[in-house]
Amino acid sequence: MENLQALLSIFTFLGVIILVMTEWIHLTIAALLGALLLVFTNVMTLKEAVGYIGNSHGTLGLFFGVMVLVRAFEPTKIFDYLATQIVILAKGDGKRLLLSIVGIVTPICAVLPNATTVMLLAPLIPPMAQEIGINFVPLLILMVFIANSAGLLTLVGDPATFIVGDAINISFTEYLWQLSLGGVLAVITVVATLPFLFRKIWHTKLDNLEELPHTQINHPRVVAVGAVIIAFVLVFFVIGESLPVPISPAAVALLGAALALLLSHHTRIDTVNNILRDVDWSTLIFFMSIFVLIGGLEKTGVINSLSGFLAIFLGKNIVLGSLFLLFFVGILSSVVPNIPLVVAMVPLIKQYLVTVGLAPAEVLAQDFQGQFPAEVLPLFYAMMFGATLGGNGTLVGASSNIVAAGISEQHGRRISFKTFLHYGIPVMFLQLVTSGLYVLVRFLI
Repeated sequence: MENLQALLSIFTFLGVIILVMTEWIHLTIAALLGALLLVFTNVMTLKEAVGYIGNSHGTLGLFFGVMVLVRAFEPTKIFDYLATQIVILAKGDGKRLLLSIVGIVTPICAVLPNATTVMLLAPLIPPMAQEIGINFVPLLILMVFIANSAGLLTLVGDPATFIVGDAINISFTEYLWQLSLGGVLAVITVVATLPFLFRKIWHTKLDNLEELPHTQINHPRVVAVGAVIIAFVLVFFVIGESLPVPISPAAVALLGAALALLLSHHTRIDTVNNILRDVDWSTLIFFMSIFVLIGGLEKTGVINSLSGFLAIFLGKNIVLGSLFLLFFVGILSSVVPNIPLVVAMVPLIKQYLVTVGLAPAEVLAQDFQGQFPAEVLPLFYAMMFGATLGGNGTLVGASSNIVAAGISEQHGRRISFKTFLHYGIPVMFLQLVTSGLYVLVRFLI
């Protein structure tokens, strides 16, 4: 019976990925049907499925809070106004516009999770592209590439990076010293592809900036109060978890959302019902369903079994293991969202290390606070790079990709799996090779 359930969880997961890749049905419907199939075939109970969703409450709470926060201020036209200012600063030059997206997103993603950054900044892209007369889909895809890549600059830039870093008890400053250069190289790799992958936009130039529709901000007092709320949220994103009474990013985002709803209701610029109706529920349901599908693989022992294969295949060869993990996790991360992937991979790698005798059994404890042997750390570093950069490969590879797709669909254009693939595969391949060389030279030679 257990083997049958394991096979069912594997085939269900693969079936969902195939449906998403072929676009036979909407990705949210595919994931939801897959998750429900596991429940109705008794691979897990509904209570267990909700439990797996609950384990990722931080991610879901963060996404929901930021979605509400951004939507609450749409009636003020602040996003349209900022988009116009960016076009003016870029002097209507496509080349400068692309580089300005890199310049704006990179530092923000060093301190905020990349999906959060995309939620905050992506609403600027459609009006900006409309003013220059170009398709906004490539600009959203570029924002995603930079957000995912810049997420490697610090320990908190990408949820997947944070999960791995937390598992090996690496400090913020130690991460900067050991791994931030890899994030810099990842961003530079994307910049090097701009004249080729985004050739049409690169050569676009708006000759007469006076033709731009100069959007005016509605409700300036609301914008002023909203700026205070957003500043509060951003500050506590950075310092919240280091306070004597820690405040998680999800809790901060939800409080910001509640304050934004209160402001909208009090000033009557929009109704609470309208704001909540426009939240991207499709993206949230997709993530919930994916967490359940990964939970099915974990519950049926599929994840644990893979650690045994790693022990046989890799033995104690850390060099081979690190490079294999970087590319294997990278390719896998292109079809499996990287947050649930690293949640599943961390215990797998720990079990592998214990199995081959490279780490003591104590590392398997959930509350382990010690240090891993220095010689095995490149395995985790490689997994960080693979999981984060592999997410650039396809539409479902990273949470920020799904968020951008949802925002694009809300503005009338769907980012197809094939369209994303056209940009993503070259970028992912180049970044994985660059990161492989970095890990090899920095840690293994």
